[in-house]
Amino acid sequence: MKPEIMINVGFSETRVALLEDGAVQELFVERPDDRTLVGRVYRGNVQRVLPGMQAAFVDIGLARTGFLHIDDIQQHPDSNETDIRRLISGGDDIVVQVAKDPIGTKGARLTTSLSLPSRYLVFLPNSSGIGISARIADEAERERLREILLPSIAAGHAGGFIVRTAAEGADGQAIRDDIRYLDRLWQQLAAAIPAAQPGQLLHGEPSLGVRVLRDECARGVSKVIVDSEAEFARVSEFLRAFMPADAGKVEYYSDPRPLFAVHQVEEEIARALERQVPLRSGGYLVIDQLEAMSTIDVNTGGFTGHRDLEDTIYKTNIEAAAAVARQIRLQPGWHHYRRLHRHAGRDASAECAGGIVRRDGGRPRALPRHGPVAVRPGGDVAQTHA
Repeated sequence: MKPEIMINVGFSETRVALLEDGAVQELFVERPDDRTLVGRVYRGNVQRVLPGMQAAFVDIGLARTGFLHIDDIQQHPDSNETDIRRLISGGDDIVVQVAKDPIGTKGARLTTSLSLPSRYLVFLPNSSGIGISARIADEAERERLREILLPSIAAGHAGGFIVRTAAEGADGQAIRDDIRYLDRLWQQLAAAIPAAQPGQLLHGEPSLGVRVLRDECARGVSKVIVDSEAEFARVSEFLRAFMPADAGKVEYYSDPRPLFAVHQVEEEIARALERQVPLRSGGYLVIDQLEAMSTIDVNTGGFTGHRDLEDTIYKTNIEAAAAVARQIRLQPGWHHYRRLHRHAGRDASAECAGGIVRRDGGRPRALPRHGPVAVRPGGDVAQTHA
């Protein structure tokens, strides 16, 4: 069964659940106060140039002016200007992108090197050539990816590309779809620049639902259900503009009953928060957060098997392997959310639902690992450390 996406928009947060075979595999949560400015593109106006710092303050329409250092000003490849006064002057209108959010009394860090990300690529409209993530080590795979992108570069495509790590092993058609998506996105942005006023937002990261669709539709999503009329309109508009083949997959959920409750998503979130996770056979996992690790014990519980002890243990561990993988699948920061839940209480359930939650105020991303994963077989217990 192809994955399904459910988008629930509440008063204080938006949640997006990714379901496979009817089970929740990932849950993305975003609150209004958590949204990042990183990635937004503005038409800015240079307020002051500071030669002593080789930097400038740029008004982008926010409460505090942004900070632009000479190292963040894109120059011609043959140029290596070291005096910012020869690059920009007070009163100039320039297009900038937020590279770092404001902190305390400091304004946003800005750059003129624009970048537009998709699932597999990053498009650099003011650059050229093809770069490939250093994490893709296999030379044959690097060459395959380069061959997929070369026709676009050879056809005079304005700009360059960086191939992201996620593209390793990706289907060539999916990567070409990303190229078309980024091309349409840049055309829209470029068309808006000439008429934009100083301080005007030209491009920003879309809503959580749209971001998840952008990244997940390439996997062949069968259905998208949205319970907010406004979000339904945003998602539909995005798909019509950039992924027209998927536009017919969006459904508006108007039933007064909560979307996540009807599809048992809330129940799965609640179960994922429990210390004890049941298995279908009658066995169960026991998940504990320790100071330096999280442990998962696999127990046979009420499952007594049908043949002998070895067969009972084997079947329990096979079933547990799938359950453990689901708990920590793509969620290296899993134990952090479980620990947060225990300190904050069940009110935190939306943001710490065990191993199926990935919470990030900006674009979805993997959290850093907190240690190796190992399984110790033997007896009726397998122990996993993450």
